[in-house]
Amino acid sequence: MEDLKLKYTGKIREVEIGTGDKKIKIGGQTCLNFHSFEGQVPNEPVISFEVWDSVPEEWPEVCLTPYKDVINDPLSWAKKSINEYGAKCLTIFLNSTDPNGMNKSAEDIRPIIEKIVNEIDIPLFFWGTGNVEKDISVLKMVCEVASGKNVAIGPVVDKNYKQIGASAIAYKHVVIASTPIDINLAKQLNILLLELGVPENKIIMDPTVGALGYGIEYTYSVMERDRIAGLLQGDDKLAFPLYCYLSKEVWKIKEVNSPEDIDIKLGKQKERGIMFEAITATLLLLAGADIVVIRHPETAKLIEKLINDMK
Repeated sequence: MEDLKLKYTGKIREVEIGTGDKKIKIGGQTCLNFHSFEGQVPNEPVISFEVWDSVPEEWPEVCLTPYKDVINDPLSWAKKSINEYGAKCLTIFLNSTDPNGMNKSAEDIRPIIEKIVNEIDIPLFFWGTGNVEKDISVLKMVCEVASGKNVAIGPVVDKNYKQIGASAIAYKHVVIASTPIDINLAKQLNILLLELGVPENKIIMDPTVGALGYGIEYTYSVMERDRIAGLLQGDDKLAFPLYCYLSKEVWKIKEVNSPEDIDIKLGKQKERGIMFEAITATLLLLAGADIVVIRHPETAKLIEKLINDMK
């Protein structure tokens, strides 16, 4: 008896980030993630390591420990992620520009951005603070400094897509369209970016995700609907790769941060946190993620093995 297989009519757009031999391609699939028995999956999902431009004071000790010797230097941090932990791409979190924190200006951080884009040769994602106005100036500067590097910038939202999108167009970068976990809002922002003139192969979707036990069910269902719309319902306005910044959600939750002496049944904090991050990443990959951002290098090993085993 012949196996029952879905017949897909759509295709997720393929997007390149980076340049040269180390650039990555995401998307391009004609079926759901890991369903190569039903269609084509030309590009496997990619893990992006998280790097901050300032010392992350709220990180738990288990996440700080792998980077303790480089935590004060983003460039050294990035290089260690590559040389010791095998990172294939990096998300540079520009936390120092947060108006509610250090409030550094775009010009304040320009020197470190210049160093990173000049000395790091793997694909780079630059992530602002989510402050609409501040991200405009910061991400426009990143676009200029990273000219010719084909980086990805975000979050690009409905209130600043014109300004940031115009810079991305001018310098030929990829934009990460970020919306609250809602399929209609995601589609609308994609339409706005396309109407602005952002090329179809320069858009990635950030659906805004939850962590295991904290909204993962709703996240999964919306991401799955995104993929069904793009692959089975012919909605090409949702047929873009998915970028999931999950690390920030996982490592702030109570179960991950609770010390071991509170309840012995919780187990060791390090192992608990890594498993929460790995399980969250696994679920998002199954839901359709093309890029998952992780914090702990041991999580990366687990997810890399999963991706290889699922080929």
